[in-house]
Amino acid sequence: MVTAGLNMAIREVLEEELQNSLRMEQRYSEALAKLPKGSLVRKIVKGRPYNYLVMRDEAGKVKLVYKGVVAPEEIAHYQQIKEQRLQYRRLRAKAREQIRFIRRALRAKSAV
Repeated sequence: MVTAGLNMAIREVLEEELQNSLRMEQRYSEALAKLPKGSLVRKIVKGRPYNYLVMRDEAGKVKLVYKGVVAPEEIAHYQQIKEQRLQYRRLRAKAREQIRFIRRALRAKSAV
């Protein structure tokens, strides 16, 4: 049967794409783990600026670490890290969405 061969070929392509998507998700997660934790925040207390590094501790609670005077280069560095983190999270979310779609397609029965 021609349709059986075609279904098998499509299934193989989907399985290969699933493995590729799983690898991409893993790489994005590893890249996120390598980024420094936290985000730089400036708070105004009684009219004076204070810089803090905001992050979560092991228990999941928000922790503020006082940084003092922060150089403009360091502010730019933390902003760049924040943008990279957002980009990796979006890419990882797209990869996860694709993984769910491919797994549903592989579970689906053929129309014929």
